Amino acid sequence: MKKRINGILLVSVLLTLTIALSACSGDKAGEPSNGSTAQSETAGSETTDESSITIGIPQDLEESLDPHKAVAAGTKEILFNIYEGLVKPDSDGNMVPAVASEYTMEDEGKTYVFTLRDGILFHDGTAVTVEDIRYSIERCADTSGEGTLLVSAFSNIESVEIVDEKTVSIHLVEADTDFLSELTVAIIPQSNADPDKTAIGTGPYRHVSRSIQDNIVLTRYEDYWGDKANIRDITLKIVADGDMIVTNLKSGSIDMFCRLTTDQARELEGNGFDVYEGTMNLVQALYLNNDFEPFKDVRVRQALCYAINPQEILELGFEGKGTVIGSSMFPAFGKYYLEELASSYPTDTKKAKALLKEAGYEDGFSFSITVPSNYQPHVDTAQIIVEQLKSINVKATINLVEWETWVSEAYIGRQFESTVVGVDASTLTARALLERFTSANDKNFINFNSSDYDQAFAQAVAATDDAQKTAYYQECERILSKEAANVYIQDMASLVALNSKYGGYQFYPLYVQDFAALYVK
Repeated sequence: MKKRINGILLVSVLLTLTIALSACSGDKAGEPSNGSTAQSETAGSETTDESSITIGIPQDLEESLDPHKAVAAGTKEILFNIYEGLVKPDSDGNMVPAVASEYTMEDEGKTYVFTLRDGILFHDGTAVTVEDIRYSIERCADTSGEGTLLVSAFSNIESVEIVDEKTVSIHLVEADTDFLSELTVAIIPQSNADPDKTAIGTGPYRHVSRSIQDNIVLTRYEDYWGDKANIRDITLKIVADGDMIVTNLKSGSIDMFCRLTTDQARELEGNGFDVYEGTMNLVQALYLNNDFEPFKDVRVRQALCYAINPQEILELGFEGKGTVIGSSMFPAFGKYYLEELASSYPTDTKKAKALLKEAGYEDGFSFSITVPSNYQPHVDTAQIIVEQLKSINVKATINLVEWETWVSEAYIGRQFESTVVGVDASTLTARALLERFTSANDKNFINFNSSDYDQAFAQAVAATDDAQKTAYYQECERILSKEAANVYIQDMASLVALNSKYGGYQFYPLYVQDFAALYVK
């Protein structure tokens, strides 16, 4: 039975003086596969202590379990279940309480005051303190100037002040009315001497063990401050070979897998599995290394945009599922998203060839597309792109690499010519998607360099008027499109297979997995 989850809402930061973050009272288990709400409302009571589930994931977590250092989206979506910030997003994109129970925004967004939740414990049983909050925020902000800025938005933090044993104030250099969404950053214990190896958070699941390139084991945290997770034990099994996903599901060695291809979903649906359909909320593109010789020339990048047909990619590779996009923003971001940019480069091989001739590549050129082999949808997209580019005498070859190699060489080392991947947002802010393309940002893996872009982004961050801030962020998107920073393709459809004996899967407007919502029927 297929389910479509629509209406993902972008969080709107309320500009009131005091906002109480009341406990979440929604249906945690989500909609069961038979469509009845009655079962989901009682799902927790139907679960026994022996309940367990095995979930397939396409790659191992990063070597470090430190939530402040995580780079890969696949790592961060798992750590979502272990760690929490002062606030965290729910499946509708609203900010809900976590380590903080309430907050006050003062001085038009220049100061945020948080109240520590009563009785909240870390997974090692110790009480969370305001000192832990200050430590976590200062660690990411590098307020001492002796470490590394781990969260770029935290460069705006002037100081973190402990007011009393229940209250912490965060003072900003410049007012920022969007700053609340940045405070999903994990609160970790100051006493943890080795967060790289020891994961201690406040989330609904705690880390038990890890076998490199094999599995990660989590178990329900029984002293969790909120509604406890329905399923006690979770094993995350690594299935790096995309061809083995369906086999593993059918054999029962895994019970769930996210981000299937349409062919995989069709084979599983109705055969003991429910297939859920939503959106991935990421920007899939042919990301171009702007320091690579042909791609230094904007005319070459624009030529590729005119030659590649995103709608055809959706039709051939994804049965029409997904949303064509034209810049580094996807529809869930509401007011920031510019739908018209999706039509900025209508397919025009004649124009593409003229641009290549003007740039000195009349006879075409060759380049490689580096793709992580464990993400079949990206591989499929790259294969279609290779065929489309033949129409303008450009020869592209696919270089399949393991995920760890892609992260170290392409993303961190920037040793690639082009790549097909999806880029997600770490928080529900336009800044989270757009800051990486500023010229000096260490996450600017495509080496995009535009003074106009840098200026527009700086104006967006500095603006306190919401309409002005939105307009500047939209200008950033227009520059990325005009400069053809990348060949933008789609916000991909997300197809999730879940064994029919389980229910409660929920989609989020961020790239996360909420295991606590799952339940045994």
